[in-house]
Amino acid sequence: MIGRKLEQEELLRRYRRNKPEFVAVYGRRGIGKTTLIAETFQKKFAFHHTGLAPAGTESEERKSLGSHLSEIKKQLKHFYHALMNYGLRNEPEPETWLDAFYLLEELLTQQNDGSRQVVFLDELPWMDTPRSGFVTALEGFWNRWGCMQKDLMLIVSGSAASWMRDKLINHDGGLYNRVTCEIKLSPFTLHECQLFLQSNNVRFSPYDIAECYMILGGIPFYLDALHEELSLTQNIDHLFFEQGAVLQNELDRLFNSIFVNPDRMTTIVTTLNQRCGGYTRKELSENTGLSGKTLTDCMRTLIASDFVERYVPFSEGKRETHYRLIDPFCQFYLHFVKEPQTRDDHFWMHQQASQSVVSWRGLAFENLCFCHIQQIKQALGIGAVHTNQFAWLLHGDDHAQIDLIIERDDRVINACEIRFCSDELIVDKAYYRKLQSRQSLLIEKISRKQSIHQTLISTYGLKRNEYSGIFTQVITLDDLFRE
Repeated sequence: MIGRKLEQEELLRRYRRNKPEFVAVYGRRGIGKTTLIAETFQKKFAFHHTGLAPAGTESEERKSLGSHLSEIKKQLKHFYHALMNYGLRNEPEPETWLDAFYLLEELLTQQNDGSRQVVFLDELPWMDTPRSGFVTALEGFWNRWGCMQKDLMLIVSGSAASWMRDKLINHDGGLYNRVTCEIKLSPFTLHECQLFLQSNNVRFSPYDIAECYMILGGIPFYLDALHEELSLTQNIDHLFFEQGAVLQNELDRLFNSIFVNPDRMTTIVTTLNQRCGGYTRKELSENTGLSGKTLTDCMRTLIASDFVERYVPFSEGKRETHYRLIDPFCQFYLHFVKEPQTRDDHFWMHQQASQSVVSWRGLAFENLCFCHIQQIKQALGIGAVHTNQFAWLLHGDDHAQIDLIIERDDRVINACEIRFCSDELIVDKAYYRKLQSRQSLLIEKISRKQSIHQTLISTYGLKRNEYSGIFTQVITLDDLFRE
């Protein structure tokens, strides 16, 4: 299994303990939750069940009572069939989730031989259909019976991060403080992407892996769809732009599977994608028509799901909170796929030198760097130093744009220039003066106790000449690929 070493070690540590464990694993669709759990325990479960995906895209408010009851019945029947597959006999089909969990108790009691019993409930939020009473039944199962079984290890997972956090991990009712271990899976790093692709016999250069990350975002499910006999460019056409491409409608499928109100989420991320620096809450409300608790809940959900980041821009007087889209897949999809500019099956191949793609690469590489702050800190030799990261744009003056500012507790500021180049970066006289001007403006915004280190982050580094000394430190793709 690629990556996930710490997560696997924690699962095994919990398995070895002689006490009941309630483990929650969550992360976005395709991140590898099921693979992690299945590979760790080699599919040796006392019981394993996966909830049925929600049917259709109709909002919960518009569904009828009959529709809700139909969904509950389907989920219960599916759960009952899983119980029978694991050996349950001579028990009637459950009519409620309370009945269903009682049958699970019966099954586990019958099978108990004193060894550890691992129960894996996958995609738990899908089972919690409206008016089903699922959470109450789960609460009763654990509080009345599960927490008393020293041999029981209950593992639940879900792609709906907000549901997992609000209704399970941070639950303020009967499940309060019941989860004994919380594991959130994040996208692969560049290093892990490289290992994953190699394991699939996909041989890309580091440059192509970086661009692949800028498109697919380190999501194993998407990386697994790449064909080893195709170049990266051919693969992107095959996945997104050919007739019937498998990821052509992926954003809608993704949002429908993890959000209760996918249309609202799509509206928000589409708005945020229009400005790389993001929007304030007021600006976002004005542009989306959403406000109050509705907007608050949506933003909490998107942040918990790693689609959106909340941050405070560097050195702004009011230091007002901003929100920006950080998911590479969403950024690429909204830029080039959602509203196709052409029906060309070879769109990506034909657009490689276009200004639109060149501009996108620059912004996408900046986002990649923000996703690899730890690797950048290691390359700078400050892995143990506490830092804050910002982007900075002084409105109306492009000389004051700084792609990444790393503000360090040791009173140093790394002003990072981020460039996605096909060769070494060359600093000419005009560029040198621009960097000097930018540094002068930054000096006015910081404390006299702080010093500035001009830092370059680029694909292939810096070509040495009379002006290249403006950069005191240089970070390349090799540094970003650190483990």
